[in-house]
Amino acid sequence: MAFAVFGIKSSGLNLAVNLLILLLVIIWLALVYWTYADARRRIADPMLVGCATAAALFPYVGSIVYAIVRPPEYLEDVRERDLEMQAAEARLAQSGYHLCPYCDTPVEKDFLRCPNCLRKLKDPCRVCGRPLEADWKICPFCESEVGAAPTARRVRRRRDPAAEPTNQLSDGQSAARQPPVRSGVSRQSTVRQPPGAESPPSYGRPQTERS
Repeated sequence: MAFAVFGIKSSGLNLAVNLLILLLVIIWLALVYWTYADARRRIADPMLVGCATAAALFPYVGSIVYAIVRPPEYLEDVRERDLEMQAAEARLAQSGYHLCPYCDTPVEKDFLRCPNCLRKLKDPCRVCGRPLEADWKICPFCESEVGAAPTARRVRRRRDPAAEPTNQLSDGQSAARQPPVRSGVSRQSTVRQPPGAESPPSYGRPQTERS
């Protein structure tokens, strides 16, 4: 026997030592398999799973080191937590309750800046000024492309003929269009008298007797 060199000559003691060594080997192989199975449930990268299994080949030391540095959660638990968070965010979005991603202050969906931390939440549309989401490529309100400069609209004013000034002619033209005034004839002669009314006496002319 190999242990006879160390002074162990009892067959019963040698059997116990052999059983102990066999037990340690079985435990070591079990730890290697446990490390591989546990790494597959906790680590998504296959290369890291292989590295953890290779480290477990060092008897007991590799498995102890892996147990210290392994991720604290299983991949299934991480996926379930992400789904629960997405469902909670969807319920909050439907109810109209939003939080600032920087300071967790309740904000409205139309806010461009947080009223508490003053950080920018959304960008306004350059045409209509409505808030835009980060992944939008077109404004759903005015159908303008995100990032496009606003186009200036020309407004043609109609001319109002009543509002135009009437005195646009020069003094010479207005004087030329006025009717000429006859010399020697007074303005009173142009006024017609109604029948039966006596005309005012004219001085300087002989009055004709009535027949």
